[in-house]
Amino acid sequence: MHPLEKMFRPGSVAVIGASNDPDKLGGRTLLHLRELGYRGRIYPINVTAKQVQGLPAWPSVRDLPEVPDCALMLLPASLVEPALEDCAAKGILHVQVLSSGFAEEGAEGAAMQDRVAALARKHGMRITGPNALGSISPPDGFFGTFSSLLATAQPGPGVIGIATQSGAYGSHIYAAAHLRGIGISRAIATGNEADIDVAAAIDYLADDAGTRVICASLEGCKDGAALRRALLKAAAARKPVIIMKVGTTEVGAAAAATHTGSLAGEDRIFGAVFRECGAYRTQSIEEMIDIAYLCAIAPLPPNDAVGVLTVSGGIGVLMADACIEAGLSVPPMADDVLARIRAIQPMAGGRNPIDTTAQLNGRMHVFEAISQEMLCGAELGSFLFYLAHLGRNIPRFPPLEQTLAALRQAAPDRVVVAVMTSVEEVRTKLEALGVAVFEDPTRAVKAVTGAARLRALQDAALAVPEVVVAAAPRRLAAGNEAAAKALLAEIGVPVLPEHVCASAEDAMRAADAVGYPVVMKILSDDIAHKTEIGGVLLDLADADAVRQGFATLMHRARTARPDARLDGVLVAPMVRGGVETIIGVQRDPIFGPMVMFGLGGVSVELFRDVAFASAPLTQARAAALVDSVQGVRLLAGWRGGPVLDKAALVAALCAVAAFAAAQPEVESIEINPFLVQQQGGVALDALVALRG
Repeated sequence: MHPLEKMFRPGSVAVIGASNDPDKLGGRTLLHLRELGYRGRIYPINVTAKQVQGLPAWPSVRDLPEVPDCALMLLPASLVEPALEDCAAKGILHVQVLSSGFAEEGAEGAAMQDRVAALARKHGMRITGPNALGSISPPDGFFGTFSSLLATAQPGPGVIGIATQSGAYGSHIYAAAHLRGIGISRAIATGNEADIDVAAAIDYLADDAGTRVICASLEGCKDGAALRRALLKAAAARKPVIIMKVGTTEVGAAAAATHTGSLAGEDRIFGAVFRECGAYRTQSIEEMIDIAYLCAIAPLPPNDAVGVLTVSGGIGVLMADACIEAGLSVPPMADDVLARIRAIQPMAGGRNPIDTTAQLNGRMHVFEAISQEMLCGAELGSFLFYLAHLGRNIPRFPPLEQTLAALRQAAPDRVVVAVMTSVEEVRTKLEALGVAVFEDPTRAVKAVTGAARLRALQDAALAVPEVVVAAAPRRLAAGNEAAAKALLAEIGVPVLPEHVCASAEDAMRAADAVGYPVVMKILSDDIAHKTEIGGVLLDLADADAVRQGFATLMHRARTARPDARLDGVLVAPMVRGGVETIIGVQRDPIFGPMVMFGLGGVSVELFRDVAFASAPLTQARAAALVDSVQGVRLLAGWRGGPVLDKAALVAALCAVAAFAAAQPEVESIEINPFLVQQQGGVALDALVALRG
């Protein structure tokens, strides 16, 4: 049994703060348990009443005839701690603190919440909240919540599990699911998360046999490793996770001394973790519900290819356009398949979408024959059928039902979606066959897109490590660019032969050694971005240029940053050609070291074409990170240019990621640019920042 099972499916429950008044939270919660089908034992706790809502009441949980599986606490905040002590004394191990007045209301409430959490840990008790909404399990008739939604709408049983941090958000999802005719397996709103959080709830739902699809929403995360483990667990169980993250902060960019830090930010990091752990991030409740509905009815599509069959050319084009814009493919049918389709329906037009015209109405044998030909004519993962208003024509529904049933039987691993207006009787019968029904074509495409992405994300998640563990750490010393490059060379990242020079004469000798033309850069621990003060000189062709360059760099540095410590200049050979990229690592306070890749030089902040992944990286994951940015096309011979050495870039990414994961002292690493060449690559500038 999962440790949280009794939070969702208790055999007995105590309501601490139960009331006879259904307008009070303690009264409303008790009413829901009594009237909505809960079959377990209910124990109202009220210090004065002998009966509450017709049930025998007890003054304290200490007086109960048994140890309840779970307690729901609805007391003023000041009474929560002594009530938890009573629960501990009785041996109650699962408590949902629905009371408010804690960390959400300021420092005093936060201190009280800390004491509540400490008390729970001391006694081995698991709690939700404070300020939680409670949990529900519609298949068991358990509605342990004060949500006012239940007065007008009761979510029915289903296979979709819901875990949210916000109570209002959770209640809205329950309502949206109910209005969409979607059933719920289990749901919980975790509130202030002094103990149990959304990650723990996802972990439970990944195990729960009654849950096939997981919807989640969070505002923040206190344990990145736990969230990562829960999402990977769900992906391994092949349970789709559709997730929303609301609110963005600058927590992840607090140490923004580098481009990597300033570009990261908490929200980008969350998005990267969701993707690599197999979860699909949505931007609206509507999209979340639509994707969850589709995943609850149909399998995840085996590929991104979509077949569109329509009785309207215009809406067929609309759906095809939406598919292409979403990144799905709409492959044309082969010539022999088209010939067979037109033998069935001479008026049929197009190659995909296939437009049967309005003459299809009433001729379902034609629809069945064409759909079967499409099934054989391409490797299609999903079928979208626009059928106008046939779903409202009950006398003509049986042939449509038989046709779609035949297609589902012939292609049980494909997604079949009927886009049409319909009555409930038609919709429910088709859903029982595994056919999803949408009225809006664009929403149907978005749902198919989400399902297709989930299959790909789950496949990729199998290669992601659950937890990043530091290994073989060592003491590191802070340093300037030269020290950073020496460290990079040690871990296998290529660098140029460079010389640190304290005088103009040293610089001229170094230039003679590496060969003209050369690059000169100011060298200082205190100047991270040299170009901003004119601290980089390119293409110096002779000794006189080097002598003058040394004086220029020192003057510019002293003028712009009179407080900076100057270590001289760095002299390196001038390198031409290739594409400048950026390789970075930022230690996120929640998820640990995160690798960044994108276009380098000044382009990185101008275009912000960057992507993130958790460290360490496998070669396959590093290659996928590179491929996820738009600028990758420059490496593949853009407009007749040379094909560049992507393998060298992947090797550098893996080396930097492995080092950062193993060294907890590293706060950030930035190589900007890492020049990718036709053969190999080289770090032209670098910065390593240590924690603290």
